[in-house]
Amino acid sequence: MKEYLPEGKLCETEENRAALSAPETLREAMKAGKLLEAPMLSADSALTAELALGEGAVGVMPVGESVLLQPGEKFKEIAVIGRVGKPTVFRILGELSPAKGKARFLVSRRAAQLACKERYIDRLLPGDVIDCTVTHLEQYGAFCDVGCGCFALLPVDCLSVSRIPHPSERLAVGDTVRAAVKYRDRFGRLFLTRRELCGTWEENAAFFSVGQTVTGTVRSAESYGIFVELTPNLAGLAEPTAGIRPGDAVSVYIKSILPEKMKVKLVIIGVCKKENAGRTVPRFPIEEAEHLERWTYSPPGCVREIGTVFDGDPSGGL
Repeated sequence: MKEYLPEGKLCETEENRAALSAPETLREAMKAGKLLEAPMLSADSALTAELALGEGAVGVMPVGESVLLQPGEKFKEIAVIGRVGKPTVFRILGELSPAKGKARFLVSRRAAQLACKERYIDRLLPGDVIDCTVTHLEQYGAFCDVGCGCFALLPVDCLSVSRIPHPSERLAVGDTVRAAVKYRDRFGRLFLTRRELCGTWEENAAFFSVGQTVTGTVRSAESYGIFVELTPNLAGLAEPTAGIRPGDAVSVYIKSILPEKMKVKLVIIGVCKKENAGRTVPRFPIEEAEHLERWTYSPPGCVREIGTVFDGDPSGGL
């Protein structure tokens, strides 16, 4: 087992490194209100779950303690059955009668999530940069665990400046990423953004030079030209080319880079294999920031000003 802080970070203490599974230690953890983690072994037909607390103890989690619901949110069975076989953060509420020679404890994931919400999530402000873990992907975005199984949505259009059809183009389940809090809706649900951590136009353009031939991914094919993504936060425009479709990996010649117009002009050389396309996504110092107030994507002196103001407004754009 492991001990966690409310923000979902591993608690590096002597107690954590000790044998947390001993019944005496579990009783102490119960009195202290500690947040622990253990694998969920099973769930019966009534959705009562059993957690493995060690050789000498088990945890019993009734369905009502399985998840903290948002206002108006309906309970779904997947909240229990989807966690079988997975580590689950919980708080011990009480001790039950022993069975089969083992101590039994009443445990609650809901209580752990409530503690995380009150002591960590509810204190987050727009612009705070946090670590989170991708749990599942939908067409419209990535759901991320921001602590103790509490979720926030990272919308697909907030993953980068370059628009993509599905978050799987950027993320995979299990990825640990940094993201900024964009806003909180009237139900208290968090929405995240990551495009601000992927660099400005100028920072991305600095990785390229006129006369280079590089690879990229076609993002859209319009009547006036083809947009090719060079990095998640930088795309260039090439002349219309027959047979080129969104998603194609292409090699392109960089014809010009125009900061004042925020444009990169390209010439498509040819289609290449998908696995040979794209560049390693560069890291930027802003990714290590703890808080952002304002982010400007467009270069100084550019005709258009594009960026984000972290003021809690869902639009939040300059």
